[in-house]
Amino acid sequence: MQFIASEHPHKRYNPLKGEWILVSPQRMKRPWDGQTETVYCDMGPEFDPTNPLCPGVVRSSGEQTPFYTSTYVFKNDFPAMLENTPEPPLSNDPLFRIEGVQGTCRVMCFHPKSNVTISLMNIDEIKCVIDCWVEQLKDLGKQYTWVQIFENKGTMMGCSNHHPHCQIWSCSFLPNEPHIKDINQKNYFVKYGRPMLMDYVERELKAKERIVYENSNWVVLVPFWAIWPYETMVLPKRWIKRMNEITDDEKTDLALSMKVLTTKYDNLFKTSFPYSMGWHGAPTGSNWDGYDHWVFHGIYLPPLLRSATIKKFISGFELLAQCQRDLTPEQAAERLRLQSDVHYLHSDK
Repeated sequence: MQFIASEHPHKRYNPLKGEWILVSPQRMKRPWDGQTETVYCDMGPEFDPTNPLCPGVVRSSGEQTPFYTSTYVFKNDFPAMLENTPEPPLSNDPLFRIEGVQGTCRVMCFHPKSNVTISLMNIDEIKCVIDCWVEQLKDLGKQYTWVQIFENKGTMMGCSNHHPHCQIWSCSFLPNEPHIKDINQKNYFVKYGRPMLMDYVERELKAKERIVYENSNWVVLVPFWAIWPYETMVLPKRWIKRMNEITDDEKTDLALSMKVLTTKYDNLFKTSFPYSMGWHGAPTGSNWDGYDHWVFHGIYLPPLLRSATIKKFISGFELLAQCQRDLTPEQAAERLRLQSDVHYLHSDK
C-alpha cells in the first residue's frame, strides 16, 4: 500500500515540544463531517453600564475605569500572582517540592466599544494594540523572567467578559510551555547552528501546503504538528527574538495578519470564532542578551471542529495517552485559506 497522509493514520512530531501527535484522517471521510449550522451572534451594545471594562464604569475593586479612547491597561482586580508573597518553607523531600512565586497580572482593553473584535477593528486600531503590547513587554520584562500576553475569546474558551481585551501575566519563573520550547530550540540551535523556527518558516514557504496567509513580513500557517483542528501559528520572515524588536512596517503587517486570520476564522462557521491565543518570545528579566535560539511567534488555539457549536474535546485517549486529531493540518489550512478576507458581517457592504 502507498501511504497517503489524508487517508492513513500516522504520528507527527512537534520539535518545539519534543512530543508526538496521532493523526487519524480516516475518521473524516467527507470534507464537512457533521452539521454546519450558523449561530445567531448578537455582539451586544457598544456600551454596557454594567460591564467593568467599559469606559467610565466602576469595577468591583471600587476603581473607576477611565473614559479611554484607544487601549487601556490596568492591574487585574483578581490576580493569579502577587508582587510580594512570603516564601514557603523549604522541603528536602523530592516528592513534595514547593517554591514561592512573584508576579504581576494586568488586563488590557483593546477598544472602548464592547461590540467589536480584532476581526472587526481597522488596521490602525490593531496596530495600537500591538504598540501597547510592546510597551507592556518592555516595562514588565525589566523585572520578570516571563511576560505572557494572551487573549481568551468567547465563552467557550472561558472568557467571562464580553469586551475586546486580553491579559498580561508576568512571573518570576519560566512556565512549563516556554521552558520546554526553550530547551528544544536551544538543542536545535546547538546542533544545526540556526534557529529552529527560521528553518521551519523557510521550509513551509517552499511547501505551500499549510500556509493560510502571508505578506511581506509574516506567515500565518497551520503547523505540521497542530493539535487543535484549526490551530495556527504566526511567524516572522526575519529572525526576531521578542515583540519589542518589530519595526513599524512589521507592526502594520502583523496587524493585517491578525485581522485576516480572525476574519477567516469568523467566516468559516459564520460566527464570532472562539479561541485562546498568545505570544511566545525569548525570556526577559535580568538577561535580555543571548537566547539566539529563540524566534518570536504567535499561537492561536481555537476549539471549534465541525460547526459553530461543535468543539473538539481533549479527553479520553488524549488525556491518558497522546493527543490526536482527525482533520489533517493540510486540510485545515486549505479550508481557512479559501475563506474570504472580507468579514461575513461586512460582505453586503
